[in-house]
Amino acid sequence: MKKVLTIAGSDSCGGAGIQADLKAMSAVGVYGMSVITAVTAQNTMGVFAIQDISKEVIEKQIEVIYEDIEVSSVKVGMLSSCEIIDNVEKMLLKYKAKNIVLDPVIFSKSNFKLLQDDAVERLKRFLRIGDLTTPNIPEAEILSGMKITNKEEMILAGKKIKELGVKNVLVKGGSRVADCLDIFIGEDGNIIELQGEMTVTNNTHGTGCTLSSAIASYMGKDYSIEESVRLGKNYITQAIKNSFAIGHGVGPVGHFVELYKKAGVDYE
Repeated sequence: MKKVLTIAGSDSCGGAGIQADLKAMSAVGVYGMSVITAVTAQNTMGVFAIQDISKEVIEKQIEVIYEDIEVSSVKVGMLSSCEIIDNVEKMLLKYKAKNIVLDPVIFSKSNFKLLQDDAVERLKRFLRIGDLTTPNIPEAEILSGMKITNKEEMILAGKKIKELGVKNVLVKGGSRVADCLDIFIGEDGNIIELQGEMTVTNNTHGTGCTLSSAIASYMGKDYSIEESVRLGKNYITQAIKNSFAIGHGVGPVGHFVELYKKAGVDYE
């Protein structure tokens, strides 16, 4: 079994962050491992507090994984400060990490800022170590420095982000553009339009974490980046279709779709 690492923050309600990553990895059929960069107090209504993990503990988590286990791919999510970004980059370069998927987490679903203001430029420089980055439109606007309102602007923003040094870019349109369009810009500059299916639901907590983790998992299973993106998009589409409510706000997607169905989960 392939082993895939997630480096990200913890979500106490289990819908996003480390918890979503590990669920997606398990569903795709890899063994998920985790390095926790921050602990958040959140539920379906929003994020209420954040406590960063010390750089020493973050470094040690990465060290002990790579010193003992062969890591097939790694997904990187929430890194809230320049110091944390510095240390994660240093460690990934030290261990020559491969198949790196960078999910540039800047805001939570409830619009809580998860990246410190002074770390935005550092995050841009961090992208150069990635094989793929997966910004949604708000994140892509910050990384590219431009407004995005249509497909053409998604493509232009993706090109600008690719110029930061990352090999491949996936700009996620989500519900902001027609047909849930995503734009993939490959290492050789090829542009692929990935159409989706719109599902009307309030339960979309953790979609970005889930998608990037699924893509990293497929890459870890030796699929090409393009095929991993296509498979990951199919997976998140089904997970959104089978999302459900657990509280009074934005519920999670259905990470374990087939298991939930076998268990008789009622999605209505």
